[in-house]
Amino acid sequence: MLFWHSQPEHYHHHQYPTANSSYLRDVLALPIFKQEDSSLPPENEAQHPPFQYVMCAATSPAVKLYDETLTYLNQGQSYEIRMLDNRKAGDIPEINGKLVKSIIRVVFHDRRLQYTEHQQLEGWKWNRPGDRLLDLDIPMSVGVIDIKTNPSQLNAVEFLWDPTKCTSAFIQVHCISTEFTPRKHGGEKGVPFRIQVDTFKQTENGEYTDHLHSASCQIKVFKPKGADRKQKTDREKMEKKTTQEKEKYQPSYETTILTECSPWPDTPTTFVNNSPTPAPTFTSAQHNTYSVPDSNSSSPNHQGDGTSQGSGDQLHPSATIQETQQWLLKHRFSTYTRLFSNFSGADLLKLTREDLVQICGPADGIRLYNALKSRSVRPRLTIYVCQEPVRSIQLERQDAGNGDSSNGAIYVYHAIYLEEMAASEVTRKLALAFNIPLHQINQVYRQGPTGIHILVSDQMVQNFQDESCFLFTTIKAENGEGFHIILK
Repeated sequence: MLFWHSQPEHYHHHQYPTANSSYLRDVLALPIFKQEDSSLPPENEAQHPPFQYVMCAATSPAVKLYDETLTYLNQGQSYEIRMLDNRKAGDIPEINGKLVKSIIRVVFHDRRLQYTEHQQLEGWKWNRPGDRLLDLDIPMSVGVIDIKTNPSQLNAVEFLWDPTKCTSAFIQVHCISTEFTPRKHGGEKGVPFRIQVDTFKQTENGEYTDHLHSASCQIKVFKPKGADRKQKTDREKMEKKTTQEKEKYQPSYETTILTECSPWPDTPTTFVNNSPTPAPTFTSAQHNTYSVPDSNSSSPNHQGDGTSQGSGDQLHPSATIQETQQWLLKHRFSTYTRLFSNFSGADLLKLTREDLVQICGPADGIRLYNALKSRSVRPRLTIYVCQEPVRSIQLERQDAGNGDSSNGAIYVYHAIYLEEMAASEVTRKLALAFNIPLHQINQVYRQGPTGIHILVSDQMVQNFQDESCFLFTTIKAENGEGFHIILK
């Protein structure tokens, strides 16, 4: 077990590559530790975190004593992060014999960039399509289980691990520090990032959302071999300093120990979650709640709520703050819900296109402006669908009277707007329009010649005539579970 000394709330990272006594004597002799020891209660629980994460990369020698350490990484190179159980006997006994979940992220160190993280990453994705900011080198890693990456979170990886077993996660950082520097007069300095690890234990319902520990370190990422050159330059710069000047700097340590910090979801750029616990970004609930909404009508999560938002996608000036927040979530602007946390519908609608571009960046600013003005994409195909009445006599009158039967029954058709031109889209939008649970629909058929049932395929949908009208009926599935829809 490696030695640990707690740090105050501001970041101070001090590395301990080995646990030999002479090394610890040297470290403890530093003025910073004397100062901290006098201000911290000796039995404070924060002094003994349950886990420790050690990245096998050397720290820069050109960092002053009281500053946070800085570690240089090469783009795309695999670096080991050792996941260590640091518990005393009896600490957190509920995880004994159980797995914990860790999420590793590469995030911005600079506060200004943290507030504009979403637009920064959108710009990066635009320039590097198909790439991820952070990857796990799975063949190199040891003891990591159930590895997951989220396509919408290109800067994070998650996995389960057993604290009692040897565990090493090898990470690769693909974004370079200079990619986020404004190119003005040349000689640009790259921005620092943070590597952050958040660890969670399982709750009673089986979700890994109960936060245990978080730690991070500061890094800069260079093109391949660039980190080695920068480390050498820093070393040579230090060698030229006098002995007195050298005393103001930390030595370079062979490894980087990540220092305790607050959980990532507590920061301003968190992926919004209504739960009070700092749930990680990968929980299935978040995938379901904030998935891309259908353009046909209101989100299933807010369906039929009768709020002043009006129908579907339009944000109304009378929308309350809470309704405005729901509208932002539904339209995939979750990154900005905190920024607009006190805005009503009227407040948001008063912002100009230029205002929104300045606040959210060009990509999301224009998207938000278009969403507020209801500039939806014109559907590729429109079909009209009506649920067939139960009584056959009504159906006959419907056919004969072209929708105006003698007993005054009104046959209401719903417009289904198709953008994807796929069979799955037809099923999904039928379920939404007629309030049918999607999971209960097994198949959608079209009634063909002599009453045969033809499976609705993508190709069939692509050959629908625009503004076709359909009656549909439902029949029980053969196995008794769910039903089929027949389009006539």
